[in-house]
Amino acid sequence: MRRRTLAPCLAILTVAATPCGAQQPAPADATIETPSAKPTPAPSRAAPAFDAKGISDLLQRDTGPTVAPRAGAPTALGRPAEDLSARLQLTPDAVNATKFSRVDPAMRGVDPVVLKAEILLDRAHAPPGVIDGRYGSNFVKAIKTYETMRELPVDGKLTKRVWDELGGDTAEPVLVPYTITAQDVVGPFYPDLSPDYAEQAKMPDLGYRSANEMFGERFHMDRKFLAALNPGVDMETAGNTIVVAQVATTRLSTKVARIDVDKGKGQVLAYDADGNLITAYPATIGSDELPSPSGSYVVRGVAPHPTYTYDPKKNFQQGANVNKLILPPGPNNPVGAAFIALSKPTYGIHGTPDPSKIDKTHSHGCVRLTNWNAQELASLVQAGVPVNFIEKPGTVVVSGDATLGGAASSPPEPVDGIAALLGADPSGVR
Repeated sequence: MRRRTLAPCLAILTVAATPCGAQQPAPADATIETPSAKPTPAPSRAAPAFDAKGISDLLQRDTGPTVAPRAGAPTALGRPAEDLSARLQLTPDAVNATKFSRVDPAMRGVDPVVLKAEILLDRAHAPPGVIDGRYGSNFVKAIKTYETMRELPVDGKLTKRVWDELGGDTAEPVLVPYTITAQDVVGPFYPDLSPDYAEQAKMPDLGYRSANEMFGERFHMDRKFLAALNPGVDMETAGNTIVVAQVATTRLSTKVARIDVDKGKGQVLAYDADGNLITAYPATIGSDELPSPSGSYVVRGVAPHPTYTYDPKKNFQQGANVNKLILPPGPNNPVGAAFIALSKPTYGIHGTPDPSKIDKTHSHGCVRLTNWNAQELASLVQAGVPVNFIEKPGTVVVSGDATLGGAASSPPEPVDGIAALLGADPSGVR
């Protein structure tokens, strides 16, 4: 197992998050601070030489019946695809040159139109979750978000109008080369990271399993898809070049004045002070056994890079682990890279170690986002921002400690409530 010096971004963690739904006091008097993040070096825009075998293998591993590509789909040769074998010869240049054509929701595997649209939606702050080139529910939600923000008819379909608004035919390259730097591979990486909480509690941090996982998060990509784009490339060697998605290079700066957690849509929607939709993130929101709250609450604070308190007496039990454990911080921490604490005791909005499973699996009552989306949202909120849990479209059940307007209806918890929820050191809550 390759181990290297601990990266600075993982060495500044002092706070903790308890399991979602555990009955502990909520944090109080918290202030907000943007989670620390190193700027991502901008990839170059010239497409490198590319071996199509990786993406071919990925497509061939798809399960279920093969669906032939639609007429007019681009190939490596720029000619309309007539059969699946031709469709497999996709290259970055071909994807970058992709023109609009109708998307077939029944198609399995990577669709160059979907892939290009996903990256353009991400750039437009209508994130589709992980970028994988596949048509799915998170892709539809991202289109609806973009349509809402652009005041277009909202139907979740990739129409020519939506494509043109995104700049589809004339957009800057969406797949670009990135040269791996020495800082990228400092690590440490933990390829044998155990899923067992008792083993994780012994670790110095819960960092990335591999450089592939790290780059997947940095460029908002599905890890398997990223590997398929770069067959045979050692991503832990500085100087090597990989193909990545050219996603948004800057985060949003407009402050969030209201958050809606829409259980029906499977999204966290963020609004500005004028009620305009700023962005909407695909989300995993509770489960039937451990549902997310109902009603309206407020943000009490943000913990960048939190630790995680596992207590089977107050929440679920993992395997044979019957003792309370403190799991160290890192992107593979159960609550990911950021935790936004709510005034509902022990509930929050947080990241995840499994971004590809967002809105595909259930949570223990909290609200999960991809790590990069959780970090972005954490940088845009402050204490007191109302958070409304919506049971169905257009309905807000008011039963928490705040009204829709966000005014607190009950006094704050004692300051030591911060320690109870987010760890022994209340100074770590920002």
